[in-house]
Amino acid sequence: MDIKEFLSDFGLTQEWLLLAQVFALVFITLLTNFIALKLLSRIVHHIRKTNSFWDDVFVLAARRPLSLIIWLFGLSWAAELVAAQSEAAIFTAIDPFRKMSVIIILTWFVVDFVKRAEVALSSDNRPEGTMDATTVMAIGKLVRLSVIITAALVMLQTLGYSISGVLAFGGIGGIAIGFAAKDLLANFFGGLMIYMDRPFAVGEWVRSPDRQIEGTVEDIGWRLTRIRTFDKRPLYIPNATFASITVENPSRMTNRRIYETIGLRYQDADQVENIVTAVKKMLSQHPEIDTDQTLIVNFNAYGASSLDFFIYTFTKTTNWIKFHEVKQDVLLKILAIISDHNADVAYPTSTVHLPDAIRLEAQSLNQTGAQQN
Repeated sequence: MDIKEFLSDFGLTQEWLLLAQVFALVFITLLTNFIALKLLSRIVHHIRKTNSFWDDVFVLAARRPLSLIIWLFGLSWAAELVAAQSEAAIFTAIDPFRKMSVIIILTWFVVDFVKRAEVALSSDNRPEGTMDATTVMAIGKLVRLSVIITAALVMLQTLGYSISGVLAFGGIGGIAIGFAAKDLLANFFGGLMIYMDRPFAVGEWVRSPDRQIEGTVEDIGWRLTRIRTFDKRPLYIPNATFASITVENPSRMTNRRIYETIGLRYQDADQVENIVTAVKKMLSQHPEIDTDQTLIVNFNAYGASSLDFFIYTFTKTTNWIKFHEVKQDVLLKILAIISDHNADVAYPTSTVHLPDAIRLEAQSLNQTGAQQN
């Protein structure tokens, strides 16, 4: 005995019988959805204990699409029951709607899965180590774009459109679009070159001596790259710009340089050699100075009011804040060395030499004035 015969035994009319069947399907759908979500919650609880992140990403991305799939099939079957008793034209769209919805839900699942995987691969908590954020971002965008385009073509095929015709039209229209959107395409390929050549990555400090560009890279898009300047303003740069300018990447420097010129007084000339030797010894023994790099301390020039020597060395750190702390320590130690040798740092001075005749005449004038007083 099927459900219709069972319900008809209670003397239900055709309308009430249909209503009961629809209610039963909705209830079964609700119950199935509840059970599925409960099972997924238990699965999530167990997979969080594993070291692999792929199962976490898969299950978390599947929760909402699975619920939508269950409701889609349950409600569409209920609609088919109603359509069997009705001649309304709207019910002819049930099957295409169901197919289109399945494609959209599956696309949503794959796109969400790729996004979650992108975040997981870039996370600092991975046991295998963090992947390069720029590479992960590029692969993620390519996969999502491919999935969306494929889904759009499958939807067109489902609606009865010929994909071959669409592709042929796209080939002809692509030429016209290429001429009309050459700047957009230039930026697209500029972004592609950034992903391939990798002159910089997200989180790195970049600057261009050709343009007023300096800051930290926050995002590399297909058309624009967003850089946060040091005064916290966002700077949006078309990717094609990077093909025609010079870009420096200070984040990839191996060391930072200390290059300073220091002047001693001329009356300390006999101590210049000793001071230079002591400063060089201090730098070679400093724990924050990289002695594998160039280290120069030499008397350099006779200045207008000083005897100049310079230091040229590199710190081990590249951190901007720590570098200035090391530089301050070096400069203060140089001052201490100069003071230990009873010398001093020179400052601009001028000496005026007067001829003897002018000096005698000035003295005579002063004596005459004194006598008159």
